[in-house]
Formats: sequence, C-alpha cells, structure tokens
Amino acid sequence: MAVIPMQQEQWTRRKSAHYLRFGLIYFAAVALAVWFLFPIVWSLITSVKPASEINASPPTLLPAHLTTLNYTNLNKVGSGIVRYTSNSVLTALYTIVGTVVLSTLAGYGFARFGFRGKNILFILVLAPLMIPFQAIMIPLFLVLRTLHLNNTLLGLAMVYITAQLPFGIFIMRNVFATVPRDIEEAALIDGCSPLRMLYRVMLPLVMPGIVTIGLFAFFNSWNELFAALIYLTDSDKYTLPLLLATARTNPGLFGGTNWGGLQASVTISMVPCLLIFIFLQRYYVSGLTGGAVK
Repeated sequence: MAVIPMQQEQWTRRKSAHYLRFGLIYFAAVALAVWFLFPIVWSLITSVKPASEINASPPTLLPAHLTTLNYTNLNKVGSGIVRYTSNSVLTALYTIVGTVVLSTLAGYGFARFGFRGKNILFILVLAPLMIPFQAIMIPLFLVLRTLHLNNTLLGLAMVYITAQLPFGIFIMRNVFATVPRDIEEAALIDGCSPLRMLYRVMLPLVMPGIVTIGLFAFFNSWNELFAALIYLTDSDKYTLPLLLATARTNPGLFGGTNWGGLQASVTISMVPCLLIFIFLQRYYVSGLTGGAVK
C-alpha cells in the first residue's frame, strides 16, 4: 500500500523538475529577447526626443515631449533622406536580382550537370570567402573605372553582387542537391528542356534558398558603408549608410554628436530590415538548413 504514495511523490518531483526546466528556458528566452530588443527600442525612443531631453543628465527613459524634428531635419542633410533612401532601394534591387539570378543558375549547374573540373571550379568559386573584402577593393575599383561604372549605383551593386556570389552559389548548390532526381527525370520525360524545367519545376521547390540569398543580398547592400564610401563620390548618389555618417555630426557644436538625427536615421534604416525578415523568416530558416540533412 505504501508503493502508491511513493510513486505519486516521484511523479510530483518529476513534474516539478519539468516545470522548473521549462521555466528556466522561457526565462532565458525572454531575457535574450529583451537584451536584443532594447537597442532597437532605445533608438526608436531617442529619435522622437527633443535635443534637451537627449542630452539631459541623467538620461530619461521615456520622452516628456514627442517631436518629429529629428526626422524632418534629415531632409536638410545633403540631398535629403528621400534621395538617399531611393538610392539604397535601387542599389538593393540591382544586388538582389543579380545575386539571385546568377546564384540560381550557377547552383543548378553545379548540382545537376557533370563536367570536367567541376569540383575544382566549385572550390575556386568558394575561395573568395577566405579573402577579406577589403583586399579586393582596389582591383574592383580599377575594373569599374575601365567599364566607366565608377560613381554609379549599378557599379556599386556589381561590387555587392561579387561579394555575395560565393555564398549564394554555395547555398543554391546544396538546396538543388536536396531535390530528388525522380522529379527532374519525370519533367524531362514530359518534354521539358533543362531551362524550362528549372523555371517550371525546380524554382518552386528551391524557393527557400532563393529567399535566403535574396535576404543576404538585401541586408549586405542596405547596410554596407565602406564600399559606398569608396566607389561613390557624388553626394546625390549616396546611400543610407553614408547618411548615417553625415547626420551624426552636430551642426551647432564642433566635434559633437547629433544623437537625435543619428537615431532617426538608424530607425529609418532598420525598419525595412526588420519587416522583411519578419515576413520571410520561415523561408530564411529553411533555406539555411537546406542540404544539411543530405
């Protein structure tokens, strides 16, 4: 008769340990979420504070008075926030289209076609991943000057595409390799050409990989500063990262920092990245894990 209370006591201990373990996991998850979200929330709050509250000591958490002056003043910086944003959008579109098209075609070729020296060529394609991007800035500058693409958004996008292609080809090769060959053989029997099969059959199956490399291409072109600073000399063609470098200077204080303008430009820059990632994160996760099991 004493066995049942003992079993109940063991079951209660296991249940308590189970709840404790999951409680600690959720607590750690919430703590990490707060840790990563705090800078984003702080930038958003600071961007709507007046200068007197931003520079107050000790700092205030919530603004006593909301203002949009930090955002409207960005139109007075250089060619204005609208021009810089449109330049970044156009450069990102060039980069995404070029990276997706070239990576998809190359990844499909490496995954499905056999030719002499394929493995060596694939290693050579991946070799730039081991070379710092700054090491090829001067050769790319000379190439763009020869093609008369210096100080153009298309030339800047070509630089970003060059930097993204090794990773994009690697991802697409692995994703195409996970697609069963039976599907491809059935399409060929039905009369599909290789290119038509790629468009009609394969692309819907590898869409997570395409979204992944598209996201990486967008984030790289949207946030990159160094290449834009080197290859763009006309202020009318500057992108948003260059606006951040310009807007941080306080025009009323030599050597000071315009925190309101800086945080306003940071908020404008990060909002598209957050929205795109939130809506496409399921494709992003499955695209990164594509080929991992195989």
